[in-house]
Amino acid sequence: MEKLFYSIGEVAGILGESVSLVRFWTNSFPTLLKPSRTGKGNRQYTASDIETLKQIHYLVKEKGLTLEGAAKRMAADKASVSKSVRAIDSLKSIKAQLVEIKNSL
Repeated sequence: MEKLFYSIGEVAGILGESVSLVRFWTNSFPTLLKPSRTGKGNRQYTASDIETLKQIHYLVKEKGLTLEGAAKRMAADKASVSKSVRAIDSLKSIKAQLVEIKNSL
């Protein structure tokens, strides 16, 4: 069962990035990312927030866009970015399964 909320550390682990980078991106994209806060003030990210962060990660780290360029791209055509990210995630999953099969032979 999927969790409703993820801590910033869990999100950083999912993305393979540092907690400080996730915090920086959250502050850099206030219109796209609005994580809720616990009573202590810790950020809690939803699955939707994680998908948005994956899209930012794709545009900035893999496509080489600046944060401003990524924001413009997501504002212009978020659907195509989302499709690309989902396709990459699917391919990574398939690759992991094939490597597991290869190792079991």
